[in-house]
Amino acid sequence: MADLLSDSGRQLLLGNEAITRGLFEAGVKFASTYPGTPSSEVGNLLEEYSERAGMYFEFSSNEKTAVEVAAAAASSGVRSFAFMKHVGLNVAADPLMTLAYSGVRAGMVIMSADDPSAHSSQNEQDNRYYSTLALIPMVEPSNPQEAKDFLAEAYAISEKLGLPLLYRTTTRVNHARSDVVFGEIRTDTPLKGHFDKDDQHFVNIPAYAVHNRVRLLERMKEAGEMSEASPLNRIEGEGDVGVITSGVSYCYVKEFVSGVSILKLGFTNPLPERKIADFVRGKKAVIVVEELEPFVEDQVLRICAQNGIMVHVYGKRDGTLPREWEFSPDTMQRLKGIVDVKAAPVSMGKTDIALPGRPPSLCAGCPHRGIYAATKRAVGKTPVVYCSDIGCYTLGVQPPFRTADFIICMGGGAGAAGGFAQATDQKPIAFIGDSTFFHAGVQPLTSALFNRHSIVMVILDNRTTAMTGHQPNPGTGRHFGGIDTDAVDIEGVVRGLGVEFVRTVDPYDVLSCVKVMKEAVDFDGVAVVISKCPCPLLLKKEKRLEKKVCSVDQDECVRCYTCLRTIACPALVKKDDHVEVDPSQCIGCGMCANVCPKKCIGVRQ
Repeated sequence: MADLLSDSGRQLLLGNEAITRGLFEAGVKFASTYPGTPSSEVGNLLEEYSERAGMYFEFSSNEKTAVEVAAAAASSGVRSFAFMKHVGLNVAADPLMTLAYSGVRAGMVIMSADDPSAHSSQNEQDNRYYSTLALIPMVEPSNPQEAKDFLAEAYAISEKLGLPLLYRTTTRVNHARSDVVFGEIRTDTPLKGHFDKDDQHFVNIPAYAVHNRVRLLERMKEAGEMSEASPLNRIEGEGDVGVITSGVSYCYVKEFVSGVSILKLGFTNPLPERKIADFVRGKKAVIVVEELEPFVEDQVLRICAQNGIMVHVYGKRDGTLPREWEFSPDTMQRLKGIVDVKAAPVSMGKTDIALPGRPPSLCAGCPHRGIYAATKRAVGKTPVVYCSDIGCYTLGVQPPFRTADFIICMGGGAGAAGGFAQATDQKPIAFIGDSTFFHAGVQPLTSALFNRHSIVMVILDNRTTAMTGHQPNPGTGRHFGGIDTDAVDIEGVVRGLGVEFVRTVDPYDVLSCVKVMKEAVDFDGVAVVISKCPCPLLLKKEKRLEKKVCSVDQDECVRCYTCLRTIACPALVKKDDHVEVDPSQCIGCGMCANVCPKKCIGVRQ
């Protein structure tokens, strides 16, 4: 297992492990996040290492708060790091835009872990555009070694300019694994600072903001000169065809393209315009290789036009390379005929081996199954719209539940429920997780009360932030880094807002949940049902799961298959015409026993 506080040496590290080590080497003393794949492992590691490393770390209630607390630290002279997945930066965009006007007094890096191909996300957005929108510098590493090393340079850039810096990674950088050489851990940066008041910089009322805008533009001019001289932007190889690339795309170019000159960009906003112009001048052709959008390509085309350079630029705009999805060795084959390209390995192509399918599914014994089954039974033929959210419970979209008709973003289902209540005659039922409730669910619930929308909000409290790896949230309390806090009671919060109909249920008791859900659907106003039961995977991890298993009395079973249709637990297996329990998957939760009309399923130790 990696020791991220080792004095020296080299270790085989995941990209996120390398990033965590890079924080220690850069002397970062304040870090904050809301967990989101592909950045989640950094938070898990900081939960483990931060106290030993002399760093303050927190899981914030959402990404906006994570940026705000980190901004306060950096404005007080403490190096800070806020990190999140790409869609999380949308939540944090509000403070980010004005923070650039204020500037910072110590290095502040904001990592956006983008997700090309949407491996674990609802979209593929390219967050490099945030750097141009906010007018802040941006750095992009290509592999785990750079992911560690570039952080030190990123903090140097941030402090030189007095600006926050966007650190853009992608899934294949965060989750790649390679040999990483360690540097020294910095111990000379302060854990505590002092905020010196300066209204003209930090109080962005209009009178000050207009002048801060001019100052920001001047700093970005300075950043352009830094980019021209930065060692993060370098030229490799020779050839009359030039390739301009950044991020993980550089790795594909290095492995599969030969006989070209490569301009490898690591400091990607602002781009080194003179270096690019000098690079492309005299080339027979130029290829821009990047994921996802033509962010660099469009600027290369502009630079060529402004400098009167006539050269064909291949990339996304002419269809040579795709704008959708992440790149692969197969993508490089599209460059054949322009440059020499090594054939993709056979393993990347199709094989004759039939691999079993593994569709995403709620786990055996997942309490969400119970509340979904109860809701479906309670609703009956009532016209409803199921508004879901981002988390494990998104998988309710699958049969037999089909309880996700509308999904857009965290908290979006709860917000949309109010719209459906007003604009249709259908009853909206919004499912939201406990962590997501604290992240973005309190506001739409408040709005529904304020506007007298008739909705049902079902808060799926599985006592953790499950999908991203069981991180704590306000509903669990904090117990790491030398800080212990009590859990924030969800029912107390809901009642405190003024909700009259509030019920807490055990989702394993499906039949009791049906009764409560019927009452909630019939209630004229805002009804909140809290489905409270720990995630069984969390209990397994913490060795708190009781060893129980269900079994079917085959003599009593009438083959009605109610258990399969209602719960659809993967531990229930239909063999020939009868139902059996797979003991390797069953956790003995008893949900199937609860819905069996003949009571022929039992739970035993």
